[in-house]
Amino acid sequence: MGVLSRMSYVVRSKLNAVLNRAEDPNEALDYSYEQLRDQLQDVKQGIADLTTQKKRLEIQKRRLEENVQKHNEQAREAMAQDREDLARRALEKKNDKLGQVEDLEAQIADLQGTQDNLVEKKNTLQSRIEEFRTKKETTKARYEAAQASTQVSEAMTGAGDEMEDVGRSIERATEQTQDMEARAEAMDELEESGAFDDALSDEDQLDRELDEMRSDSEVEAELDQLREKSDNEASDGASSETTTDSELEATGDGGTDDGSSEGAADPEVEAELEELRDEDN
Repeated sequence: MGVLSRMSYVVRSKLNAVLNRAEDPNEALDYSYEQLRDQLQDVKQGIADLTTQKKRLEIQKRRLEENVQKHNEQAREAMAQDREDLARRALEKKNDKLGQVEDLEAQIADLQGTQDNLVEKKNTLQSRIEEFRTKKETTKARYEAAQASTQVSEAMTGAGDEMEDVGRSIERATEQTQDMEARAEAMDELEESGAFDDALSDEDQLDRELDEMRSDSEVEAELDQLREKSDNEASDGASSETTTDSELEATGDGGTDDGSSEGAADPEVEAELEELRDEDN
């Protein structure tokens, strides 16, 4: 097989495959049915033309037969008048017409045979067309039922081309949604960290850092004030307790040992407070 022959074979194979996929069986059946109906119509038209031709020959035959009868009467009349020459001429014409009649009868017989054959073929073709029409409708119904069943099955299993496209659309939409959610979370994180400057603010990163430092200094200053206040209150409390103890000892009304323990400061507590103050400083 040559190169061109192989290429032609491949092209025809590909073309047939494409046509088979694109062909609709219902349309193919309807087209075949219409072709058969056209053929039947052609046969009917042929029978009508043939019958018309046969009728013309029959009309021509009747005219010739009428002429034969006429020439026969002319011959008899001529012989009655002792005109043998005229009678001979009339008989010659009669014989000529009889020959034409025989030819027409043969042609008419041939046309009749052809007509009978065509009528028989027409009847056979018409029967086949009716049978084909019944099978066509049955096949179309089966095909439509199978097509509907296949579409439902493909829709349920997701194996069809359309469902595959739907699945891909869902996957793309899911991926885009996930990307958008990740981007939104990233923007929120960057905004919280201050990595992006506020588009509506005139402050830059340096201004924000200085503001944070000032805020931290203010907090530390307030803490120092609280520590100093706490130290002063603790000192005042210790001085007051010492004075009270001295007064009690001077007056001789010291009370019991339990009373003395209640008025004095706890050394352990004071030591822990002092450690906390050192840690804060």
